[in-house]
Amino acid sequence: MPIDERRTYWLTVAGKRKETTVRDTSSTSSAGVPASDTAIEIVAALMPSLKTDLGELVRIPSVSVPGRIDDDLLRAHDMVARLFSEAGVEVGRLDLPGTAPAVIGQIPAPPGAPTVLLYSHYDVVPAGDATQWETPPFEPTEHGGAVYGRGTADTKSNVIAHVGALRAWEGRPPVGIKICIEGYEEIGSGALPSYPPTDPEVFRADALIIGDMGSITPGTPTLTTALRGMANVFVEVRTLKSGKHSGQYGGAAPDALLALVAAIASLHDEHGNVAVAGLRRNEWDGPAQSEAEFRQLGEVFAEMALIGTGGLASRIWSGPAITVIGIDVPSVDGAVNAVSPHARALLNVRVHPEQDSVEAQEAVMSHLRNVKPFGIELDVQPGPTGDGFAAVTTGPAYEAARVAWAQAWGAEVLLAGSGGSIPIVSALARALPDAEALLVGTTDGYANIHGPNERVLLDEFEKAVIAETKFFREFAARAATTGGAT
Repeated sequence: MPIDERRTYWLTVAGKRKETTVRDTSSTSSAGVPASDTAIEIVAALMPSLKTDLGELVRIPSVSVPGRIDDDLLRAHDMVARLFSEAGVEVGRLDLPGTAPAVIGQIPAPPGAPTVLLYSHYDVVPAGDATQWETPPFEPTEHGGAVYGRGTADTKSNVIAHVGALRAWEGRPPVGIKICIEGYEEIGSGALPSYPPTDPEVFRADALIIGDMGSITPGTPTLTTALRGMANVFVEVRTLKSGKHSGQYGGAAPDALLALVAAIASLHDEHGNVAVAGLRRNEWDGPAQSEAEFRQLGEVFAEMALIGTGGLASRIWSGPAITVIGIDVPSVDGAVNAVSPHARALLNVRVHPEQDSVEAQEAVMSHLRNVKPFGIELDVQPGPTGDGFAAVTTGPAYEAARVAWAQAWGAEVLLAGSGGSIPIVSALARALPDAEALLVGTTDGYANIHGPNERVLLDEFEKAVIAETKFFREFAARAATTGGAT
């Protein structure tokens, strides 16, 4: 489809269309914007309004659902657009087929200064079982130094952190700014990942701040340098027209559930390592979590052994993982004595950061098609995929980030991997191969994202705003030393 048919842009102020011109920042005074030693005080003064904005955004139940763009998603989009517009961004809207609109925009760079793209998303996952929440999921509640509610950590506080850093500079940062705040990230980003390579100028930047991550543990400033890719695989077995009495037919009638269980069991060896040929795994060569910390974060029962062998980081950051995330079988409650005629499962495959996700998906599908438990063929179908990401950490943006994040937290910066996936990151990396990507944010390992009682610590939230505010100055200074932006 031609580009002109795939997008629409308009500039917005307070959600209304208007004609506008790009502001010239080349002669903007720096008076009133934060020097490095005053950023902490300026952000502290901004926190009450940032908390208010976070609460207003969390109250919008902007749950993304495939094939649907409802009023709540659009309300969240409009609020985000308004906040960035008020923070000095010339805001636009990007509409792509079958995808919630993304908020895009820019603040032109001062002469010779680099440009930074700020990314995050305004959609959230469903609240789940409301009885598991101690407070209403879409009524933000402050308690014990944290704000609880769906989307507080993943990742509306990151959206507001970007806004906060721009407010700290009064809309006149020493770097150029571009923004991309999407609304379909939780369900794979829709058509957005295919878009940056077709129109890279919309996203053109020297550094990317991907606001969808955070500290491994509270108080530990973390730059995430690798993301695993992901691929889903559907497995289905049909063996009988209907269930048959297990006393009369069990032992000879082909049991669909038994075949499915046998096939799934073949995906791992006796130690719990993935046993699928063609999936890449390397030992992680940087700092890693301790097993005790991992157990605490994962709420693993004390007597329960971890699965797999080798370094912990290679199991959760740089190696494959296969998880059964859904299964259709008879329920134990109300079960009858019958041979199962049908069973189905959905597998989630996590892929080495540098392995093609489609290649990995095909390896898993090939394995399952060749297993044929008890001679039974499985129906194996592909689901969505998303490539991983591995950052280059030696450029000026990473140098600036190490300084900014260390100063904001008052602690040494940790470079870590993540087992999670952010679909747009690999697309941006392909479109902007020379841009440095910083995966950072407001959350932490205890935030319980995607679970009940999700929360963001206000201290981590504030430090993330301080770090981003400081980063703009640090990055601009390094660009000036080296002769400007790339």
